[in-house]
Formats: sequence, structure tokens, C-alpha cells
Amino acid sequence: MRIPMRAKPKNVLILILCVCLIPLFWISLVTKQNVSLPGTDFSGLEDIQDRLQVAEHVNKKREEDLKTLRSNFLQILKSVLQVANQTNRSIADMFQTDLAVQLSNMSNISSENSLQLPSLFTYLPHIVGKPQSLKPSFQLSQNRYGAMIVIGIPTIRRDKTSYLQQTVTSLIQGMTNEEQKECVIIVFVAEPGDPEYVKKVAKDLEKQFPEYLKSGLLELIAPPAEFYPDFNDIKQTYGDTKERVKWRTKQNLDFSFLMMYARSKAVYYVQLEDDVIAKPGYFTVMKTFAEQQSSSTWILLEFSTLGFIGKMFKSRDLPVVVEFFLMFYRDKPIDWLLDYFLTVKVCNPEKDHKHCSRMKLEMRRRYKPSLFQHVGTHSSLKGKVQKLKEKDFGKLLLHRAHVNPHAELSTTLKAYQKFTLRKAYIGEDVFWATTPARGDFFQVKLEPPVYVEEILIRTGNPDHKSDILRNGSLLVKMEESTMPSHISQNTNFTLTTTGFYVVTSFKNGLANVKFGEDIGKIQSIRAAVDADNENWVIVSEIHIKERKPATKSTR
Repeated sequence: MRIPMRAKPKNVLILILCVCLIPLFWISLVTKQNVSLPGTDFSGLEDIQDRLQVAEHVNKKREEDLKTLRSNFLQILKSVLQVANQTNRSIADMFQTDLAVQLSNMSNISSENSLQLPSLFTYLPHIVGKPQSLKPSFQLSQNRYGAMIVIGIPTIRRDKTSYLQQTVTSLIQGMTNEEQKECVIIVFVAEPGDPEYVKKVAKDLEKQFPEYLKSGLLELIAPPAEFYPDFNDIKQTYGDTKERVKWRTKQNLDFSFLMMYARSKAVYYVQLEDDVIAKPGYFTVMKTFAEQQSSSTWILLEFSTLGFIGKMFKSRDLPVVVEFFLMFYRDKPIDWLLDYFLTVKVCNPEKDHKHCSRMKLEMRRRYKPSLFQHVGTHSSLKGKVQKLKEKDFGKLLLHRAHVNPHAELSTTLKAYQKFTLRKAYIGEDVFWATTPARGDFFQVKLEPPVYVEEILIRTGNPDHKSDILRNGSLLVKMEESTMPSHISQNTNFTLTTTGFYVVTSFKNGLANVKFGEDIGKIQSIRAAVDADNENWVIVSEIHIKERKPATKSTR
């Protein structure tokens, strides 16, 4: 008979140490090889910050899910206690002894002395005991998260023409491949009582947009019927017909469900309708405009003047916005509620109406020209004809916005009225200067210096085609510690007595130059006037594109 050998404690301890220390040693080697060195470009940190913000949104959503579960459980527990009292039975009779003790302890949480925050059940009491009311009844999704912008498109069955596929086509075709990776488009089929229609819309989208559904750019959801109350009990207000009151009340709930579902998917949420077309390049314009605003000073950005089209929110603000909608969803239309929400946030009752309007404009900022055009004629409300159009949709852009590096700006040119160099640099408006003379310039001092891939400065615009810089040069000054030797011999750059290199000239009002990877960090950029200009000059675009740091391999 073979006697099994027992391992000595000393040998076991050595084996455990080897198993633990070898992986740690290997990780330290890999980490050491990839550690950042002084001078590393940290431009990617902003993108990481955005992604962390999205992760925070997801985490908060999970916390709220737990709160919802707890609230549901307490509601069920109250029902159990009520049944026990009515039937003169104890909890112990209804459940096993151990479970009865736990339930009794939990019941103390819901005592009258405990404080409880308002929840969805406060505003929607009809969903109590219906867990299926808080998740889509139909979902066609790859569950893409961590995007920059999520676009919500509510749609319902229309008696006549459907514009949905035209809208989705316009949105997708208006984006580049890179932009599509930063976006999620959610089609919300708000027909809870018609599952066959929901399946039909899903089948149509699968047929026309299979690759975008597969990639996660496009998804479709439908709400459950249990999320909605009995609309026959809705009180008629403002002289509206019962049909219109039911329509606007349901619309408030539609938008609320869609916002709650979408908010954890991206940094920004944009509300659209199912009968619009988008201007090509709209995605980057929205993203850039949002990033240019101080994150703490705006609530709503508008990229269209019509209805609830092209309205952008920060995803982290959506819970408060939705809660406000749900408090008054029976009382007013969605656009009225949005305006009242802004009034409550910023208006001082001791000030006049003009002051209130100015304060709301700080929170509600408009981008011009509009990026979306309303193309539908027949409203989703039966019998209503909607002929409103965006008047400035077809207008050419008078300026182009970019997110440029932090910089100190200076110029010898005299700005006309409010059209300053700063506004052109941040993409808010144009820089319009009176007649430039030889020797004038405007300068961008980058703080700190950065590696630059491309510089583009465009003068003139469609309204003032002659206001261009006809005789000018683009110059750069490099940081000495990163400047390569013999740069003048390796490039066509010409060194001036001021330490700047002339890198290109303005041709037809445009200066554009691309730099190779061997160029050091740039600390100053100057646009110089080489001869007296006959006309004024408009600077409509300034784009300083930073070079992304090369990704190091871990192998």
C-alpha cells in the first residue's frame, strides 16, 4: 500500500512566494519599459478624462438601479405586512423562520421615522410592483458605451409618410468613419401597444443599416406599456382637446424614458426628431462647440431653433432634467417645461423679465447657422400639419470652430466692434480687423509649447469674400530644447532675425502647413502682413492641430 507524501510547510511557503512574486516581477518590468519620460505629450489626458466621466455616469446608473431595487423591495414588503395584518397572520406563518426575522428587521427601515428620497415611484405610482416597466420591451443593441455624443430619435407610427430612414441616413452619411466611433444613435419606437410595428421598424433598419447596427453606432429600443399610465384619466388643460393632452403627456414620458436609457452611453446627449436632415460635418461642429463652453456655465446648447430638435445636454445633468419633466409631465408640453426648468435655475424673482432673459441666454446657448432642418410636413399628432423650416439652414458657415491648444493671444491689428482675435481662436466668431498695414501681425503663444501636426489659418468668408489677407506670411518659433539641428537645411523654412521661421505664405487668403515628426515643439505662431492691404481682413478659421503621441508597443 502506497502512503501519500505530505508536503513540508517550508516547501509550500516557498512555492507560494514563487507563484506570487514572479508575476509581480514581470509586471514591474513591463511597466518600467512603458513609464512616461519627462517631456511626454499629455494631450491624450483630456480624452481619458471624458472616458472617466462616462464611466462615472455608468457607476451612478448602477447606484440608482440599486436604489430602485431597494425601493421596489420596500414596496413589496409593505404589501406583505398589509396582507399579514388583514389576514391576522404573522410574517412567521407566511415565511420560514429565518426569512421572517430578516423581513421584520427590514421593515424597520421603512418606518415613519426614516427619511426617503423621492424616486420614480413618487411621480409614476402606477409602475410600483412592475419591474418590467423600467426596461425596454424590445432592444436591438450592441450596448456601446464610452461615446462622446448619444443621439436620441423618438418615432411613432405616422398615418401618412415616415421620414425615419431618411433621417437616419442623413445622420450616418454626415459623419466620417472616425466620428461614427464616437457616436451612438438610438431610435426609440414609442409604440408600447403595438409590438408588431416595433418589429417592423427593427426589420426595416436591419435591412437598410446592417453594418451600423452590428458596429454599435445604431440601436433600437421600445418602451414597455407598463411605463405609461391610463391616459383616459389625464386632466384637460389650456383649452386643449383630450387627444392633444394625451399626445403631449405621452410625449413627455417618451422623452423621459429615452433620456434615462441613453444618459450612461456618452458625455453629451442630443435630442432630435424623426423627420430632420443633418448638415454634413454636424458631429464635429457639435462636439467642438460643446468643448469650447465652460462646462459649469451652460445647461442647454441649441443647434436648431425648432421644437425639441438639436437640443444638447450634458449627460450628467439629465437626471435632474428628467425628474423635472416627470414632476409636471401631466401639466405642460415638453418645450414649456424646458423653459420653466431654466427659469427656476437662473431667474431671480426680484429682477425684471429682461434680466431673466439674459440669464437664460447664458444657460441656453445657440449655435448658428442651424445644423438640422425639419423636413416633415405631417406631425406625429394626428391631423396636425407642421410647415416650420429653419431659415438659416442653407447658409454657408461664416466661421469654423476648432478646439485649439491653450494660448496667449496678441495683435497689432485693430478689431472691429466685438469681432476679436480671441473669438476666432476659440471658434465663437470671426476676427475682423480694419485695414492691415505692412508690419502688422497677430500672434498665438502656446502655453505650454506643443508638438504640432498642422496649422491652418483661413481669411475671408462667404459674406465678405474680398476681406482676405493678400500679402502675408505664416511664421513659427520653436522651443530651443526640442528644436532639431540644421532645421533650415532640412526644410524650406527661412530663419528671421526675430527667431521665427517663415514656414509658408498666404495664397488666396489661406495659409496651410503640415509638419513632419522631426519638428520640435512650437511655442509661438505668427501671421504677418507683408504689404499694405487694400481691404479689411476677416480671420474665419484658426486650426492648430496637435500631434498625437505615438502609442508604444508593450511587446
